[in-house]
Amino acid sequence: MTDHYDVIVIGGGPGGYVAAIRCAQLGLKTACIDNFRDKKGKGAPGGTCLNVGCIPSKALLDSSEHYEMARDGLGAHGVKVGELSFDLDTMLARKDKIVSDLTSGVTMLFKANKISYYNGHGTLHAERKVSVRDADGKTTAELSADHVILASGSAPMELPPVPFDHDTIVDSTGALAFESVPKRLGVIGAGVIGLELGSVWRRLGSQVVVLEALDTFLAAADDQVSREAARQFKRQGLEIRLGAKVTGAKVTKNGCVVSYESGGKNEELTVDKLIVAIGRRAFTDDLFDEGLGISTDKRGFIEIDENNRTGMDKVYAIGDVVPGPMLAHKASEEGVALAERIAGHPAHLDHNTVPWVIYTHPEIAWVGKTERELKDDGVPVATGQFSFAATGRAKAMNESGGFVKIVAHKETDRILGVHIIGPRASELIAEAVLAMEYHASAEDLARTIHAHPTLSEAVHEAALAVGKRAIHKAN
Repeated sequence: MTDHYDVIVIGGGPGGYVAAIRCAQLGLKTACIDNFRDKKGKGAPGGTCLNVGCIPSKALLDSSEHYEMARDGLGAHGVKVGELSFDLDTMLARKDKIVSDLTSGVTMLFKANKISYYNGHGTLHAERKVSVRDADGKTTAELSADHVILASGSAPMELPPVPFDHDTIVDSTGALAFESVPKRLGVIGAGVIGLELGSVWRRLGSQVVVLEALDTFLAAADDQVSREAARQFKRQGLEIRLGAKVTGAKVTKNGCVVSYESGGKNEELTVDKLIVAIGRRAFTDDLFDEGLGISTDKRGFIEIDENNRTGMDKVYAIGDVVPGPMLAHKASEEGVALAERIAGHPAHLDHNTVPWVIYTHPEIAWVGKTERELKDDGVPVATGQFSFAATGRAKAMNESGGFVKIVAHKETDRILGVHIIGPRASELIAEAVLAMEYHASAEDLARTIHAHPTLSEAVHEAALAVGKRAIHKAN
């Protein structure tokens, strides 16, 4: 017997489960299929983000930062710590508990919203029929729907010369579960994932070397932010080798020997563990049958129109499986907007105001375009910058590194980009996103009263600096 729904969502990550909840709130009979399971084999909706991505990595980043603060930072506050150690098992258990709490929370939300949850792998067939299979490949359910949303997320990209053995050579998932701190750790890729995971294990004692094939560091970020980040990471002891193209890796009894090309020379690096963090790919494995009209581009992303419609009638795709930044919050907002459209309501999502965050120390966050991008496009710009070192709150926190930079149109003063490196950048960027959503000018931010003393004063002063009116710096 085939169960029929108004909407079936394949994928229970931040895009899928949010889309399912919003569909249910709008009165649509909804089902959600997700294949993640916890260590006990129980369904754990939440996708990569909750299970092996955003949440567990931030848990370890927080724990390792507390340890480093106790070891190196509390003395400046007059707090004296005796003999210091850490319990990795407790850190990992805390991480797992947080993951379990949140995935259980999604399950509760499904029940509260009367969403049918199927644990398994979902595949779309003709006439919007969907089959669900368990880990052994056995079909456990056959469904159909008026509308189907593909939200199956992404998977770590493999580097052909360096195949995973999931012991010595691991992906981001494996890097969240090392049983001990590796003395020497190699990371391939100086992107968001590589920098965050490298930071975790460096704080806990690893000698970390990051190999990046590109000659530029954090190419997507503002140039000044990239330079400041490189300087601070180097000071922390995170070694980043640019222009290092990895050509192979061999596991030996002494660890892993990584071969790479740099500056026209062949080099080698010996490490105990190696993390491959070169990015993620759209996970479309056995997601839909051929011949349905659904197509993918040359990078493997599902092709959609401006309303997330695929080439198959009443079938849509959101999140990491479609072009655009692979960010949980982007997927969630696409899910909400799509649910609204399916229910016949107007919906809007501006991809130009999706914020980016790197949860290193210092944190890095930005929204909009960089000064370089705008100048390359021929857009006249005016910039304002303000250092956290000149704010009382950052000084009191002993977190005075970094700055806020605002890029505005030189003629209209409209804010076109905001770039932050420093304490709580992940939180401060929200004000910039809201300002850009409302098409605010730098003058609007400059005339907005900010509490004192706060870190947000750096945003205020940067806005003032666009018009060369900053109070606490020489303009």
